[in-house]
Formats: sequence, C-alpha cells, structure tokens
Amino acid sequence: MNPSISAYHDFLRGKIKLADFAGFDVDDIEINPMLKPHQRAIVQWAVRGGCRAIFAAFGLGKSMMQIEVARLVRARSGGKALIICPLGVRQEFRRDGEKLGVRFKFIRSTDEIEDEVDFYLTNYESVRDGKLDPNEFAVVSLDEASVLRSFGSKTYQTFLSLFEKVRYRFVATATPSPNRYKELIHYAGFLGIMDTGQALTRFFQRDSSKANNLTLYPHKEKEFWLWLNSWAIFLQRPSDLGFSDDGYDLPPLEVIFHEVQSDHGSAGTEKDGQALLFKNVSLGVSQASGEKRDSLPDRIAKMAEILRADPDSHYILWHDLEDERHAIQKAVPDAVSVYGSQDLDAREQAIVDFSDGKFKYLSAKPVIAGSGCNFQRHCHKAIFVGIGFKFNDFIQAIHRIQRFLQAQPVEIHIIHSEAEREVLRALMDKWRQHTEVVQTMTAIIKEHGLNSLSMADILARTIGVERLEVSGENYRVANNDCVLEAQNMAENSVDLIVTSIPFANHYEYTPSYNDFGHTENNDHFWRQMDFLTPELKRVLKPGRMYCCHVKDRILFGNVTGAGAPTVSPFHMEAAFHAMKHGFDYMGMITVVTDVVRENNQTYRLGWSEQCKDGTKMGVGSPEYILLLRKPQTDRSKGYADEPVRKEKADYTRARWQVDAHAFWRSSGNRQLTADELATLGPDKLAKAFTEYSLQNVYDYEFHIKIGEELEARGALPSTFMSLAPGSHDSDVWHDVNRMITLNGKQTQKGLQNHVCPLQIDIVDRLIERYSSPGEVVHDPFGGLMTVPYRAVLKGRKGSASELNTGYFFDGVQYLQAAEKEMAMPDLFGALLDGDAA
Repeated sequence: MNPSISAYHDFLRGKIKLADFAGFDVDDIEINPMLKPHQRAIVQWAVRGGCRAIFAAFGLGKSMMQIEVARLVRARSGGKALIICPLGVRQEFRRDGEKLGVRFKFIRSTDEIEDEVDFYLTNYESVRDGKLDPNEFAVVSLDEASVLRSFGSKTYQTFLSLFEKVRYRFVATATPSPNRYKELIHYAGFLGIMDTGQALTRFFQRDSSKANNLTLYPHKEKEFWLWLNSWAIFLQRPSDLGFSDDGYDLPPLEVIFHEVQSDHGSAGTEKDGQALLFKNVSLGVSQASGEKRDSLPDRIAKMAEILRADPDSHYILWHDLEDERHAIQKAVPDAVSVYGSQDLDAREQAIVDFSDGKFKYLSAKPVIAGSGCNFQRHCHKAIFVGIGFKFNDFIQAIHRIQRFLQAQPVEIHIIHSEAEREVLRALMDKWRQHTEVVQTMTAIIKEHGLNSLSMADILARTIGVERLEVSGENYRVANNDCVLEAQNMAENSVDLIVTSIPFANHYEYTPSYNDFGHTENNDHFWRQMDFLTPELKRVLKPGRMYCCHVKDRILFGNVTGAGAPTVSPFHMEAAFHAMKHGFDYMGMITVVTDVVRENNQTYRLGWSEQCKDGTKMGVGSPEYILLLRKPQTDRSKGYADEPVRKEKADYTRARWQVDAHAFWRSSGNRQLTADELATLGPDKLAKAFTEYSLQNVYDYEFHIKIGEELEARGALPSTFMSLAPGSHDSDVWHDVNRMITLNGKQTQKGLQNHVCPLQIDIVDRLIERYSSPGEVVHDPFGGLMTVPYRAVLKGRKGSASELNTGYFFDGVQYLQAAEKEMAMPDLFGALLDGDAA
C-alpha cells in the first residue's frame, strides 16, 4: 500500500471514538459476594472505565452498584468518595452501605469533611448552592442525576461543569430520557467522554430557522447508540447481559383513567378574538393553567372518592401545583405533604417515614419526591390528581412503586379533565416512544454486551467507499473519498479549483468516517486537510487558482465558558493552512449575508441583548472566497504557466475597473422617504433600498432614520434584513442570491437537500474570472455537483469527487442535463446554419 494512503487510513481509523478505559481492572473475587451476577458484571465494567453511566431499571440495584464502584475505585486511587443523591434517598444508601461494609457520613458543606471518614453522602442542593466543593473527592457518583432537570436548564449545565477536577466520575439513574438527547450528551460531557458541543455537531442536525431545535441525523443513529453504549449501560433486565431474570419480574401495572367534566362556558377566545366553543388546554400554557384551576374541585372530589373506596391502602397523591397541595390537605387531613419551601430535614423525614409505612398518604410533586425514592415496601397505589406535560416526572413518579421486588400489583389512577384529553394523549405517546427507544438500546446491549471492541469493529466498517466513476463528453466525476481520488489524479491536470470546504465539524454529510465533517475540532479537521491540500496543489497547474469558499464558526458561551458568543476565525485558519502547503495568498472576496436571518438561527446578536450590554455583541458573519494560487514555475515572472487570457474587445476597461477596484458615485436624485418605502412590501423594499444605496452617497444617519420610521409604521421585517446597503467594492459581493442553488431543483424533485449548498452566483463568477473555455474546473467536495454543472454550462470541463452517494447520483443527473442543454442548438443558431448551407 502507498505509504501516504496507509497513513490516511490510519488517520481515519483513529476517528473511531468510543469511550476510553481509564480506571482499574478488578478480579471478580474482589467484588462483594452480596452483589447479583448482573451487578457484578456492571461494577467490573464501570471500575475499568473509570468514568461511566449506569442506566439500570428501577429495582436492579443501582445504589448497591454505586457503593461497590466507589469502594473499589477509592481503594486504588486513594482520596475520598462522595455520592450525591436526591432528598429522601440517603437512608437507602446507608442501609445498602451497611450490607456492603461501607459507612457513610451525610454532609452539607466542605467544612464537615473529616480526615478519618472516607465515604460521604450529600444532596444536590448543597453542591448547587456552592456549600460543598465536589473537587475535594477522588470519586463522585451522581444518583438519579435526571433530577437536575427540575433545577432549570442553565443550572443543569453549570452543575455538571463543577466536577472537572474529579478524576473518577459516575452517573446512575433509571430514566435517562433517551428521547431527550441533550441530557445524554450532558452526561457524556460530565464524564469527560466527549465535549457537549462536539457531540451535538457530530450526531445532530440543526434547524436553520430555530436555534436549539435538534434532531438525530438518520445516518448517524446507529453510531450514536453504539457510542452511547460504550460508556453507558442501559439495563432493563438481567437477561439483557445473559443472566437469569429469576426474582426480577415487574409487578402487573393497571392504569385507571378518571375524566371529570370541563366548563366549556369559560373556553375563552382565539388570538384574533374568535370565541372558542370548547376548552382545549393543548392550545397553550395559560389555557392549561386556567383549566387546572377550574377543574380542581372536581378532581379533588374524584380523588376523595377513590380513597373512600379503598380505606386500607397506602397512596401517593401526586400533584403539580401549590393550590392542588392545599386542596388535597383540606380534603385528606391525614395526608402528609412535602413541598419546596419546607425545611429540608422535615421534607426528608416525611419521605423516610412514608417509605417505612408510618402513615398512609403522602402528598408530593414528582419533581420533589419522584426521583430515587423507594416506596414499594408499604405502598403499591398512586393517584395523579392532575397531569402535566413533563413525561420524565410522570414516569419517575410511577416507578417509585412499580419496581423489581415489588410484591403487589401496582395501581395508578390518573385524573384529568375533559379538556385535557390532548395532554393525556401526548403523555401516552411519549410513554410509547420511551418504550420503543428502550427496546432499541436493549437490542444493542444484547448484541454487544459490555464489549466495546465489537462495537469498534462495526464502526470501522463505515470507513471507505466503493469508487464509482461517471463521465460524459465534458465532465468526469467520482463517488469517492476526495483524498483518495486526488491521489489518483494526474499532476498539473486541473486548470481551476472551486470548492466549499466543510466548515470543520459544523456539519456531517455522510455516516462514513472519511467524511471531513466527522472530526473533533478545528485542529483535527486541518489534520485531515493535511492529506488533501498537498494533492490539490499537485493536480493544479502552476500559476492557477484555488478558490476556497469558507465561513467563520460561531462559538457559544455556554460551551466555551466565555459567557458570550465568540467567533472562531475559520477563514484565517484556512488561509494559513493553504499557505503552509505552498499556495500563494492572493486576497479574499467577502460575500455579504443577512444578519437578521443569522440571529434568528443563533440568537447571538439579539436587539434586546445589545441594549443590555453592547460589549457582548459582535457583527454578522459573512462568507469568504479565499483566492489561493499555486506558484508558477518561473517565479521571476508573475504569469501562470498557462495564463487565463482575455480579449480586450470582450473584457473591456470598464469591466476591469468594476472587477478590480472599489468606487463611489453620487447623483442629484432626492432621497427616498419612509412613506414611499413602506408601500413597497418587504421583498421590493429590500431590493429598492440596496439599489438606492448604490446610486447615492451613503449616509449612516439617514440609514438609521429611515429604518426607525419604517419600524414606527410596522413595515420593518424582523425575519430578514430589508435595509442592507449595497457594496461598490468588487471584493465585497452583496448581490449573491442565497436561494439560487441546486437545492431548488432538489426540492422540486422531492429529493434530499444538501445541508450547505454553494450559491450558483459565486461559482459562475469564479469560473468566468479564473478560467478559459475548454479548461478543467475541479471540486474535491462536489456535493450536488454545482461546480462541474456550472462549468459545463460555461463551456468548460467539469471534474469532482463526492463521498455522499445520494448527492453524487443526484448531481450526475444535473450534469447529464447540462450536457444535453449545451448540445441543443438555439433557434437563431439553427437558422444561421441553414442559411450557410
């Protein structure tokens, strides 16, 4: 194998990122014999990993496993061990710890740490509020970490970053909400498996119209679950790991629905004032809140009826609102309530007493007592006095009593109003989705167990692509890795390179590890480009141009720790990278983009935030065309070995001036008024103002004034920039139509759109400026074949490589259509040919 090809293959193989093993190997004999076989296997795997997540179903012994993991790791690493758990759960750890020979001390502050004590318990609030520094410990485990969601998303993210100096970190929870991918990614970040931002980029596609709206790439789904299973064990039953399920049968679950009538007379109105005939709380939060309030008496009455019919059973009375808690207490004076403003010790004591069967009725919110608590010893019935939108709180609350080792059938009563049918339906749909995703994870575990090596072998199969070439009279394109394709191209065989390189790991285009977007960060991306760029220089003719389309990367403050969004100067890195490999930097073209649309996607340039503090605001991020030149053979002269010549009769002095220089022009026309512009409508307004700005001396204050007057008339759009000034500078292109790409044709045909299409305007101008008819124009990242497609239509020969097979075949269709179009004579040409004959 060619050494350079071998090195490239090694680089690609190194992209396979499963969790590292940074812990300790332990023999089975070292594990406490009290642990069940499945628990022993997981403990051994977790200790070897050093940072792992145990997502085991309710009743499979997460507390026992955490204690044993902490004991074994601490014995080898030294230092102290800490388990952080929800309120009401510490007694479970103390009870299990005594069985395993571990004595815990519960603390709330760093000052309570003692030299002679090695094992500690604390609650999440103590760490969140800064009373206890987790970095004082060598081993930390988060029990039921999903409870962090109730603290709010900002606290959730910042909490997980507090443990960076803890060497050995673990997470254990029964419901990691696999359909809430961002939670799983935050766990990966906490454990040090993968940076949160990197994981988001690698596995998820973004909604270009709305920030934070993420969906899993269909082609990355299998890789995502395999990667997840390399650092997290999702265990539903011991048999998932090949062990016996004896003693692990879930009790039967009966869900009983109780619907109370709604008062439709108070249904309210639509936003446009139209009266509603029926209540429907799915319309919004305010309607749901109003319905909760209106239906409360009937729901409480139904709850009381259920309790009267079954006076001997213990019940958990789940609710969401304080008004519901007060109503429950009034209707059932014997009920003991736990609530947010209550003293922590009193709250925890109530939970412990109910667990021990000391009273019959516990009234609580799922966000307070729904995680970690084990009520199965004396209770097997619960009533949801109301329903909410949060599935995780709901399922956690159910599993406080439906667990392995529960001796009684479980009975769940759900009380809802007639108007809440849609809320209930959505909740049940999420339950079904949760079950389906759990089944997917279970199948992976059954196939691979705890063996990361088998997963790595499967992922390695996604390296490489079977090369396929398609050619016509005026084009030659290949479905292949661009590095491997370039290595097989002849030296000095290309007249012009026009391409849009991947923006590091901002997008991934295929499930293959060959994909340049499948990189960890900018440095990793440029390491892969180190294999491609020398090949591009080799195949390009001396003195000819490499036109590289790039865009800077937005770095969000919650990922970088900067607090405010910053910009990664990707276009600068691209220029220096090309120069490192021998290209001469000839300049840069700036392609203006719409700052308003950009802000709608990133939320980084918001008007409100600018008003709060202008120092955190940057500017909109344009696109750039880097003009790079392969050095000509004779460096004593500036001409390319084969110059791109132009006839002065066609390429006039006037055209040269526009291409090469900036210029200003003014006229005696009066200035437009806001009243005149307001009548144009958004689309015509944008075009009219840009043309106006080119025809007149620019006045910044007038620009602002006319925008303010339009806003006062309600005529200033908030979804795109309608008052964008035009550019006289030939190196600043304001008039590139963002919508004219081959994605338009893809949409018409119902085919897959390219995630980052290159505008046809840009390609046409570069081809005409830097190549001559009949020459070869190459794009190593062909995509939908925009560059060779336009090259054919411009009388050149197109060349490209593309890794994504779907894009490749769609692009081939456009190339075939272009050749037919060029071969078809026009009407006047046919008439002239006839006259000549």
